[in-house]
Amino acid sequence: MEQYTVTGMSCAACSARVEKAVSKVPGVESCSVSLLTNSMGVEGSADAADIIAAVKEAGYGASVKGSRSGEDGAGSGPAAGGAAFDEDALADHETPVLKKRLFSSLGFLAVLMYFSMGHMMWGWPVPEFFADNHVAVGLLQLLLSAAVMVINQKFFISGFKGLLHRAPNMDTLVALGSAASFGWSVYALFEMTEAQLNGDMAGVMTYMHEFYFESAAMILTLITVGKMLEARSKGRTTDALKGLMKLAPKTAVVERDGVETEVPIAQVKKGDIFVVRPGENIPVDGVVLEGESAVNEAALTGESIPADKGPGDMVSAATVNQSGFIRCEASRVGEDTTLSQIIKMVSDAAATKAPIAKVADRVSGVFVPAVIAIAVLTVIGWLAAGETYGFALARGISVLVISCPCALGLATPVAIMVGNGLGAKNGILFKTAVSLEETGKTEIVVLDKTGTITSGEPRVTDLIPGEGVQEGELLSMACALEKKSEHPLAKAVLLKAEEEGLAPGTVTEFKALPGNGLTALAEGTPVYGGNLRFMETKVSVPEAARDQALALAENGKTPLFFGSGERFLGIIAVADVIKEDSPRAVKELQNMGIRVVMLTGDNERTARAVGREAGVDEVIAGVLPDGKESAVRALKEQGRVAMAGDGINDAPALTRADTGIAIGAGTDIAIDAADVVLMKSRLSDVPAAIRLSRAALRNIHENLFWAFFYNVVGIPLAMGLFIPVLGWKLNPMFGAAAMSLSSFCVVSNALRLNFFDLHRADRDRKIKAEKKKKEKKIMEKTLKIEGMMCGHCEARVKKALEAVPGVESAAVSHEAGTAVVTLKEDVAYDVLKKAVEDQDYKVID
Repeated sequence: MEQYTVTGMSCAACSARVEKAVSKVPGVESCSVSLLTNSMGVEGSADAADIIAAVKEAGYGASVKGSRSGEDGAGSGPAAGGAAFDEDALADHETPVLKKRLFSSLGFLAVLMYFSMGHMMWGWPVPEFFADNHVAVGLLQLLLSAAVMVINQKFFISGFKGLLHRAPNMDTLVALGSAASFGWSVYALFEMTEAQLNGDMAGVMTYMHEFYFESAAMILTLITVGKMLEARSKGRTTDALKGLMKLAPKTAVVERDGVETEVPIAQVKKGDIFVVRPGENIPVDGVVLEGESAVNEAALTGESIPADKGPGDMVSAATVNQSGFIRCEASRVGEDTTLSQIIKMVSDAAATKAPIAKVADRVSGVFVPAVIAIAVLTVIGWLAAGETYGFALARGISVLVISCPCALGLATPVAIMVGNGLGAKNGILFKTAVSLEETGKTEIVVLDKTGTITSGEPRVTDLIPGEGVQEGELLSMACALEKKSEHPLAKAVLLKAEEEGLAPGTVTEFKALPGNGLTALAEGTPVYGGNLRFMETKVSVPEAARDQALALAENGKTPLFFGSGERFLGIIAVADVIKEDSPRAVKELQNMGIRVVMLTGDNERTARAVGREAGVDEVIAGVLPDGKESAVRALKEQGRVAMAGDGINDAPALTRADTGIAIGAGTDIAIDAADVVLMKSRLSDVPAAIRLSRAALRNIHENLFWAFFYNVVGIPLAMGLFIPVLGWKLNPMFGAAAMSLSSFCVVSNALRLNFFDLHRADRDRKIKAEKKKKEKKIMEKTLKIEGMMCGHCEARVKKALEAVPGVESAAVSHEAGTAVVTLKEDVAYDVLKKAVEDQDYKVID
């Protein structure tokens, strides 16, 4: 996505106009304009110069984000750091300018109000020259209001420019209202002057009360107040993004020719060796070569507890080295660092549009022309009813200045920006505005097992010593034997020994027997480790130990048997343990009314054991990567699906799901395929992401309600429709004040999201399904199969069955000797039997 800065926009009608103009440029596939950040995201092959020309043709200015040229040029290319990382682009340049305009306007307005209201209505003292000279007072009011109009000339330039381009905007409404007030007042001043020359004092008093000079000036001043409050509030919505940008280190200490040299961060290249001392920020992503330290990663993950780092561990830019000296090799620099990718995601999300924003866009596109038409009809209507020109004009001006397309245009983007910033602070990254809106509508969450529900690394769960054997003796012997093994389960045994403070003994003549186990000599005595079948060939395994091993296996654990000489030492059970927060996360999802499904390539028995412990609603086991994608596709027919995973094999399913959620510690491919990235790699952030999405959507609905409600009530009031019934009449000045406050209120409401607690579960509500999905008729057939011996056999049978037309999926278990086949349509038993027997396995039932 190419991003541009757009200038000259004042309301949603402007952004809709720019979007429409750019969308017509050949080669533009999609265009999204953000009024909040004055930015535009464009996808496609169109040339930047053509896009900028289209924006200029529409009456606005544009430049490639980060370019150093003027606002209307294509520029000389992105500034260092890239478009997504231009901190200056997010700086609040608008508020200081508006503040100067406001204070200047208030100075002239105070004098104007003293003469127009204080002197003429309440008899406040004035210099003798003005005391009885009504024409002089009128001329003074003309000059003072003209001064305020000159100070706020931007409204008139932008407003009438939009009118000439047949794209009226909010400034057009303000300019027309102020100009009409001023124009009518000038006419009244001329008529009053003529009446005074003719000695008609009654006429003088009549026309003096038709002055709206103070309204012309007050409208502009009050709208400027609103604009300034809005600009300050809008500046706060990008605080999260600006905070992330400030974290980026400016320099790094690298080794050049054996000498430590401090260089600007832009000069660090991939492969450079850099050093970081305690208390310093890590400049770029890298791998630790030497040294150990605790690194505070709160800036990226929101996790306050420092992470221990040693040789081989990854470190990220903008994290803080707290304790030790470390020497690292740069692996990702510039825009490739984790920090830069986070900033880009947040920035891109701000430049995209949520589907709900399209409602406001469609209304905004016709809103301003409709308001102008209503104002004209209001004037004509009151004149036809016999009212004076002044009265009718006041009603028309009130309609112009109370109508607020700005509130409509800001309702969605401010909530999206604040929600996205809050997510980024807590290590939850939404890639687009669409993903922030859609995540909260999830009805089914599909969780990968390994690395998502579980830690992804085997751990020792049980130590069961044999008769007359101590736990320490069993673990010490197992550690000595496993020390030379490269099997993943060996690492779990070694880690357990390290935790217990046991030093591994020494063994000789070590041998690994694939598929069976390990043998060696410990001080001349043979020692063994492996599965039950192997151990039974070496020592006598008690019946009780067999039963215990079977129970462990039923719970998804792998029992490792150990013996020494002719003595049975015991069993060490190893398993990929579930993460500490997984059961709580699953429970929270269920309390939200979300069905939780675990999807894994593991065997049925292990999967069901983990599923029981985690508390999921359904387990789908024995699926290959393409099978995961098929399973997600099938689940989508029952509701909106979010898939959470961390591996390469999860990428197809993440893409297929309505919302893909990548566990941040997972692979780059999974992260690229996902819509939401969880930097902390904690499953509890899945319900937190859904909770935040729901809160943001609720905030958007509130904003849209108040924006629509404000206009629905305000416009009829300004038209004077309540005058015959209730006698309510709206002064144009109060209309301008109301218009100013509407946008400020919408932005302030969005800022309330900053106080939302993502991890508070006691206020969760069950999701209301959008509509009842038509239940899909599921047909299943179970085949009893002989001859399957291992996971490879399972995979062959599964592939053969799923290749049969009409078969949706097959869950195969070599341990149970079954294949449970799910069918989209009825398939004959003989067809299924032939598919299996063609693979040299026998179907017996």
